[in-house]
Amino acid sequence: MEKDKTNVMRIADSHKIKYNHYCYKNTDAISGVDVAKVLNQKPAQVFKTLVTSARTNEYYVFMIPVAEELDLKKAAKSVNVKSVEMIKQKDLLPLTGYIHGGCSPIGMKKQFKTVIDITAKNFDTIIFSAGKIGYQIEMSLDDLSKIIKFDLYNITKSGEF
Repeated sequence: MEKDKTNVMRIADSHKIKYNHYCYKNTDAISGVDVAKVLNQKPAQVFKTLVTSARTNEYYVFMIPVAEELDLKKAAKSVNVKSVEMIKQKDLLPLTGYIHGGCSPIGMKKQFKTVIDITAKNFDTIIFSAGKIGYQIEMSLDDLSKIIKFDLYNITKSGEF
């Protein structure tokens, strides 16, 4: 099993945090919604990790449910900047150490200000990438807060202000 552990899992282990992990190798799961279906989980409980930049050359990480769309205006407001935009896919690996589809808020090369959609509070645990395509990790927000700093804010297009 140890060889199947991702850095994210090793970091959680080093913080003595309990988590569940899921592996969905050899499936056609492309989108986060597909992943939620393969894992038999509610899409509202499975979160994707998005990386944005502001004109100030600062980067921000947002985690939202896989079926939702990031509201860039709400996202910018949540980090007190005028605007944010998604970074280019080719910039993700050099910036975070992760590839598209396997980006986790835990274990990035540098810790960026992170905001998780407020709906995460509706669940005892949330599921998100364990840092590698095909690997997901599940933990409580309380435990996640022992590894990274984050704020909760309404940042999706469907959410209310």
